[in-house]
Amino acid sequence: MSTRPHNARETTGSQQLSALLGTPTPRRPTPAQWMQARGWKPFAFQRAVWRALREGRSGLLHATTGTGKTYAVWLGALAHWAHRPCGPARPAQGPGARTVAPPLTVLWITPMRALAADSLRALAAPLPDLAPEWTAGLRSGDTASAERARQDRRLPTLLVSTPESVSLLLARADAKQRLASVRLVVVDEWHELLGNKRGVQVQLALARLSGWNPALCVWGLSATLGNLQEALETLLPAPPEGAPAQPAPALVQGRVEKALDVQVLLPARIERFAWAGHMGLSMLARVVEQIDGAGSSLVFTNTRSQAERWYQALLDARPDWAGTLALHHGSLDAGVRAWVEAGLKAGSLRAVVCTSSLDLGVDFLPVEQVLQIGSAKGVARLLQRAGRSGHAPGRRSRITLVATHSLELLEAAALRLALQQGDIEARQSPREPLDVLVQHLVTVALGGGFAPDRLLAEVRRTRAFAHLPDSAWQWALDFVRQGGASLANYPDFQRVVPDDEGIWRVPDLRLARRHRSNVGTIVSDASMQVQYLKGARLGSVEESFLSRLKPGDVFMFAGRLLELVRIEQMTAWVRRAPSGAAALPRWNGGRLPISDTLGQAMLQELQCAAQGVLDSPEMRCLQPLLALQAEWSALPTPELLVAETLRSREGWHLFLYPFAGRLVHQGLAGLLAWRASRQLANTFSIAVNDYGLELLSARAIDWAALLPGLLVAGPSEALAQELLDSLNATEMAKRRFREIARISGLIFQSHPGEKRSSRQIQASASLYYDVFARYDPHNLLLAQARAELLSQELDAARLAQTLHAMRARSLRLCALARPTPFALPLMVERFRERLSTESLGDRLARMVAELEAAADGVQAALPPARRVRKRAAPAGEAS
Repeated sequence: MSTRPHNARETTGSQQLSALLGTPTPRRPTPAQWMQARGWKPFAFQRAVWRALREGRSGLLHATTGTGKTYAVWLGALAHWAHRPCGPARPAQGPGARTVAPPLTVLWITPMRALAADSLRALAAPLPDLAPEWTAGLRSGDTASAERARQDRRLPTLLVSTPESVSLLLARADAKQRLASVRLVVVDEWHELLGNKRGVQVQLALARLSGWNPALCVWGLSATLGNLQEALETLLPAPPEGAPAQPAPALVQGRVEKALDVQVLLPARIERFAWAGHMGLSMLARVVEQIDGAGSSLVFTNTRSQAERWYQALLDARPDWAGTLALHHGSLDAGVRAWVEAGLKAGSLRAVVCTSSLDLGVDFLPVEQVLQIGSAKGVARLLQRAGRSGHAPGRRSRITLVATHSLELLEAAALRLALQQGDIEARQSPREPLDVLVQHLVTVALGGGFAPDRLLAEVRRTRAFAHLPDSAWQWALDFVRQGGASLANYPDFQRVVPDDEGIWRVPDLRLARRHRSNVGTIVSDASMQVQYLKGARLGSVEESFLSRLKPGDVFMFAGRLLELVRIEQMTAWVRRAPSGAAALPRWNGGRLPISDTLGQAMLQELQCAAQGVLDSPEMRCLQPLLALQAEWSALPTPELLVAETLRSREGWHLFLYPFAGRLVHQGLAGLLAWRASRQLANTFSIAVNDYGLELLSARAIDWAALLPGLLVAGPSEALAQELLDSLNATEMAKRRFREIARISGLIFQSHPGEKRSSRQIQASASLYYDVFARYDPHNLLLAQARAELLSQELDAARLAQTLHAMRARSLRLCALARPTPFALPLMVERFRERLSTESLGDRLARMVAELEAAADGVQAALPPARRVRKRAAPAGEAS
């Protein structure tokens, strides 16, 4: 999609002569004048960014959501570069000729396609007044082929793109000629990229671009970062050796007062024994009421399956909302997503049920409120989603949290506490991901080729590879040249070879096409297109889900009940199905852990509760549950580590509550079970959630004597090895290796003209893993798989911190007669692994009835002053 300002017309006659002779043109407004003409007043942080751009400084702008970060950088860029040598259009040559727009000058990188399209609309608005000769365009996975062809002939002056599309531009043989004119790169929503491999992809691209233009300005935009200086240093590549000194980078913080209302829908009655998802759609009527009371709402869920479920439930509850209620997530067809986004902007939609596909920076002014189904799991995500409402300076942002189980009320109270304290999660860049480096080597080899020594110096200018060892660099070169020691005889792995002049290039056109089809670091299960037999394409669903269905099965997707007709060439052909029970598609990556910041805030709230201070509606609502937990056991706090033991027909239970998130608890549970088994042979079953862990053993254990000695971190290397020994590390590493193999080009998701199934991809990845383990055990991709398993799936660094924190807390071991309100959710997690939904429901109904009866019996035996009344929230109450 390209745009050209409406007053950038063809020039002829006297206009051409004026252009050739340099006749003065009408004075253009300054950024401040342009804003004032629209009734806006520049903030101090916007003026600070304009000043920094005039001085040629790069930087990071961190400002409140909806306060004008985009125009802070963009208007300053137009004021600085629209009249400089790289910017002015070339005059027309000959009668009737058209003015040629300036070359690509500003590259605007966004992490999401929805944000890219929205950014282009916002960035194009000032061009007619401030840079009428500039053009603007968008290049992403959704860009039509005709538009791509037009950009292939000439790139616009401003290009809005994604990390993957920027890498594809770098993979063109004429990349340097096309991109050397770039004067400014803006990385929008830098926090979204900083902590993952897409951010490393951006770092490498910036190092390449700054090598072609040492004076390149780079700016990052963010609203939700806790480690600003580190984020700035990660964004900016170190200057090339011998390059002129550049001005010091700027860190601009836009402290604009913006009202944020965080409300919580309280259930009519609190359940003392609750588990993840147990309230679920029981809050539907309250959510309908909230939506009905606002003009336009966004309803966020944490998974695509949950979005599908809530969309259908809302439509069933209010059929009259058909046409004004919409669904938006990343698996829907691009045309559907664009229709929903346009409807939000126009104010024609009452509500949109969505996922993180609408998390970032998208400007939907009509949206009055945001509802979050389930916990946001982190402070930054809460701020990001809340900012989708009232997305303009001076407007109030409103978010309402809808708990799906009782303990999410504790999360809600902790989120508000963390907001009051100004605590936001930090993000760190991955270090030396060699799969990304290998992919980049092939990209650069396609983009004109490289000399290894010069490229190594360029790569080391990024924070991710600043300390890359010479041995790792040589390994990467060998890998792209011949696939390493074990694959040297296979032509498919001889991707990059040096020519007679020592420049490394990709000589095989087939391998070049395959690489371009698989550029990027986003790895997901292979997906199939879902399409009506005689109609539109609806989007894509993971192949692993659809492969379990047979013709005639019904599933829910894109807000519709669909009947599978057949699967053919990676397309699921469907037709409308009558109403009835339906399966929900499964997508990977659905279970988000709570952040460390949120976990600490939850412990602070529990400490207040233990002291009798319940100073928020959520905590007062939770009082019956918390009082029973304290009566039967104890409340965990920052100073008190609570462990519980229980003997049941299943065996001997240990419950432990570090509040460190499910990833840490998964690794911690395996570690404790392994350490315990080394002292006494035993068999363990494990269950975890965000709040704690359960170890169920077949034999009795004296946890009072054993547990304190197990909570030892030790040296980091020894702890890492223990973690790997304690789990099925080989199988877990194989799953991680699949992603690494895909990014590094060992296997490929798609090939021109074909797509591969997830079964084929997994089989290929497992084969390579086994070959390397047997014949090339020092292959660095194997080491990376183990390192990523520790850092990403087990969060080993945070686990070590958790062990140190647990050792510093007093340990209270409570022997139970029955499961506590904190213990039951862990038991449910374990039950879910082996019981059908119906059997689970029956068993839980019996257990809860028995526990409630026991709780009521205990209460009746207490003196009246110590009894806890079951708390019922007045109808319609929200905090």
